[in-house]
Amino acid sequence: MILQILLIIIISYLIGSISSSYLLGKILVKKDIRDYGSGNAGTTNALRVFGKKIGALTLIFDILKGVIAVYIGGRIMGYDGKIIAGLFAVIGHNWPVFLKFKGGKGIATSFGVLLYLHYPTALVCFIIVLFIIIKTRYMSLGSITAAIIVPIVGYIMNRPFNRNYFLLTLILGILALFRHRSNIKRLIEGKEFKIGEKID
Repeated sequence: MILQILLIIIISYLIGSISSSYLLGKILVKKDIRDYGSGNAGTTNALRVFGKKIGALTLIFDILKGVIAVYIGGRIMGYDGKIIAGLFAVIGHNWPVFLKFKGGKGIATSFGVLLYLHYPTALVCFIIVLFIIIKTRYMSLGSITAAIIVPIVGYIMNRPFNRNYFLLTLILGILALFRHRSNIKRLIEGKEFKIGEKID
C-alpha cells in the first residue's frame, strides 16, 4: 500500500512537472515563458505572450496532464489512487522540479483531474467560469471563481457523497486561490490585465 502510494505520488508529480508553456515556447518560438509577461509558466501567460495557438496547445496539454495522471493512479490503486494522483499532478504543475519549483497556477490541470474523476462537476464549473470570463474579460476572475465554486458544485453533484473527492476539490480550490493571490490583489486595485491585452 505505502509503496503504491509513493509510486503514484512520484509519477503524478513528475507528469505535472512537465511544463507545456515552457516546452512549447522553447520549441516553437525559442523563448522562455518565464522571461515574459507575468513570468508565470501557465496557460494564461502563454496566451498573452505567445498568442492563441500556443495558448490553446498549452491549455490542451495541461488538461491532459491531469487526465493522464489520474488514469495511471487509478490503474495502480483504484479510486483512491486517482485522488492522490490528481492532487500531486497539480502540485507538480504549480511547483515543477524541472523549473526550480516555479510553475503555473493549476487551473487547467485541475480541470483535467476533475474531468476524469467526475465530468459533470467539471463541465458545470466550466460553463459558469466561461460566462464570467466572456462578461468581464478577466481570465483570472474566472479562475478564482472556479476555485471557489468547485467544492460547492462537487458537493452538490457528486452522489453518493465521497469524502475523499470532496476533500480533493477543496484542496485544489485552496491551492488555486493561493496561486492567484497576486491576481486577487491586482483585481482589487483595478490593475489586472484583461484578455486581449498583450504583455511584452
